[in-house]
Amino acid sequence: MASRSIPLPTRAEIDHGVPLFLNQLVDALRSGTKSSAAINRSATLHGHDLMMQGFTISQVVRDYGDVCQSITELAIETQAPIDADDFRLLNACLDDAIAGALTQFGREVALVRAQTDALREQERLGFFAHELRNLLNTAMLSYSVIKSGAVGIGGSTGTIMHRSLQAASDLVAQSLAELTLTEGTPERRAILVVNLVNELLASAILTADASQIAIVVSPVSDDIAVEVDPIVISSALLNLLQNAVKFTRPNSTVTVRVEASADRVRIEVQDECGGLPMGNAEDLFRPFQQRGENRSGVGLGLTFSRRAVEAHRGHLDVQDLPGRGCVFTVDLPRVPVPALAF
Repeated sequence: MASRSIPLPTRAEIDHGVPLFLNQLVDALRSGTKSSAAINRSATLHGHDLMMQGFTISQVVRDYGDVCQSITELAIETQAPIDADDFRLLNACLDDAIAGALTQFGREVALVRAQTDALREQERLGFFAHELRNLLNTAMLSYSVIKSGAVGIGGSTGTIMHRSLQAASDLVAQSLAELTLTEGTPERRAILVVNLVNELLASAILTADASQIAIVVSPVSDDIAVEVDPIVISSALLNLLQNAVKFTRPNSTVTVRVEASADRVRIEVQDECGGLPMGNAEDLFRPFQQRGENRSGVGLGLTFSRRAVEAHRGHLDVQDLPGRGCVFTVDLPRVPVPALAF
């Protein structure tokens, strides 16, 4: 055990953990009965220690397997026979120890995961509330200015109010879609990709116009369909399109392309953000990660989008185009065009 490299053994494990188990094993062999209570108590503590050290379940089992192997090898070297009863007792004690250690190990891993999930949910709700409050405050201030008669509804203040309300609506829609994805079962049905893309453009065009960004859509064939939950997948794609508009430089272009093979459909959203900063592009899909100087938003859009796409047996990837921008690609299974579409 002292020669183990991953993870490194602790001095307490070598000086106390192993000798304690061996002493309990000796007592069990001398009495001829399992010392279950003592072995379970120490194994429970051992499982806790191993979890804190970053062990995996297989490493916990191997820890006790090393003890068994050492005992049998020593018996062979010293030509000391182990009779059947002693060998059964040895294995019974090892089983008890492994069961106790794994039970505690699993219990604590589950507790840590639950605490981590609860913390992430608390952070997500906090960011959501903060962002929604900011959007509604902006809309209310814009409304107050318009109500005073100082400006008209058709001016820039009206545009700001409309944009804020639209962003708040999109934020709520995304949260509802995420709730469907997490707590429920997406209601999938076959839909035409061309209809899906057209609906996305209608939602993103105002933000794009305000930022002086053109959205260019390559022609989409009307014989391409996917089987998805429209609310969930629309929210995922809208995140990608809004992100592209958000980070693309003014007076430039966001491009949407759809390509299809016999069994797959690829929806690409290409921006002109100038390329990703140095680092792993996969970091973009981690919760609360944001790119560039624009820090508006809660940093959960790409994380949700990937989860939503994967829930539909698809993939979401990003390709960096240094100095130009990046391309987000949604890859989904293709299905026959629904009869109602004709």
